[in-house]
Amino acid sequence: MAGNSTYVPATGFTRWLDKRLPILRLTHDTVSTFPTPRNLNIWYTFGGILTFCLGVQIVTGVVLAMHYVASADLAFNSVEGGIMREVNYGWLIRILHANGASMFFLAVYIHMFRGVYYGSYKEPREMIWILGVLIYLLMMATAFFGYVLPWGQMSFWGATVITSLFSALDQVIPHLGTAITTWLWGDFAVGDATLNRFFSLHYLLPFAIAAVVGLHIWALHIPGNNNPLGIDVKGPQDTVPFHPYYTAKDAFYLALFMILFAAFVFYAPDFFGNPDNSIQANPLVTPTDIVPEWYLLPYYAMLRSVPQKLIGVLVLLGSLVTLFLIPWLDSSKVRSCRFRPLMKQCFWVFALDCVLLGYVGSQSADAVLNLGGMQLPLVWLARAGTAYYFAYFWVLMPLVGRIERTKALPESIAKSVLGTAGERI
Repeated sequence: MAGNSTYVPATGFTRWLDKRLPILRLTHDTVSTFPTPRNLNIWYTFGGILTFCLGVQIVTGVVLAMHYVASADLAFNSVEGGIMREVNYGWLIRILHANGASMFFLAVYIHMFRGVYYGSYKEPREMIWILGVLIYLLMMATAFFGYVLPWGQMSFWGATVITSLFSALDQVIPHLGTAITTWLWGDFAVGDATLNRFFSLHYLLPFAIAAVVGLHIWALHIPGNNNPLGIDVKGPQDTVPFHPYYTAKDAFYLALFMILFAAFVFYAPDFFGNPDNSIQANPLVTPTDIVPEWYLLPYYAMLRSVPQKLIGVLVLLGSLVTLFLIPWLDSSKVRSCRFRPLMKQCFWVFALDCVLLGYVGSQSADAVLNLGGMQLPLVWLARAGTAYYFAYFWVLMPLVGRIERTKALPESIAKSVLGTAGERI
């Protein structure tokens, strides 16, 4: 979809600017006239929503950093006392930032599941998918570092547990894991040095995310958008300019998303939070259950499903590395699950499996499920969910693509959208 520019400066100033800094030309070519498939549905609006979420996190984060004190003795009071009670509208900025992280992950999960369902990772869009997964990993790291900063009970013990995972590498190379853990802590335990390092990284990584987002959008503009049909654009009749058609559509759904966001901020600000994090960190008192934020719970369930520490860490890493390999694991020539009846069923089971893993990860390690008098340890559900997670990518994607009988694809986007009227366009 990339092509020659159609931008024509209309005034003397725009002609002068275009010769020196063609930013108006860039905006015109990448937004105003960019040809976009005419059949994009609601699920394609989350790219713009994610850009909004990133902007909110960066702006609110910069303001919070002005008042935060990265010290084990002062961090908790600087948040709960200073920012929440003494800084003008500090409570609003902090709640926007905290709930904004959950809204960010909610939008990114919808965005990723849409990409898997419609096959947006397939040729020639592999690089778009890889950059998207990289953004996701950077988001996870940023969220983890940010979760530590309030220095509540869950912050402290979450940092202790997660960073201690590296000690499993001692089983591969003696003392390697311990050395990495000590380096991360900056000391022999989680404390001042750890908090300073995590604060620096939490402040830096959002700008790295913004940079990769720029690459992600750049990569998108080379082959153009995928679409719900998963078929290539055949000509101008299959597309419409991004502006005003999709700018108006995205603005409408962004407004709905902002209403949902505002509902949590003003009516349920602590909905996603853990009560233990309202208690100042105490290295001498361990919480009953140490759990991460909801958006990391599926991976936490995978980690806990394996009793051996090193294997659990390898399973966790494997689940993330697998995401990079999806473009080459799927053997089907058809992109969209709309035309893949067998794969569609596997996809929805996979979506439910991720929800199941999230639920199991939120429960205590020894929790059980009562089934008519029979007690089933939830760890077995976690193991079954982990097995299906890997089977979906490493078994079903390569196998189903070779054996399933797909439905017939439409001739073009225009004919699919407009029916017989498309023939006259």
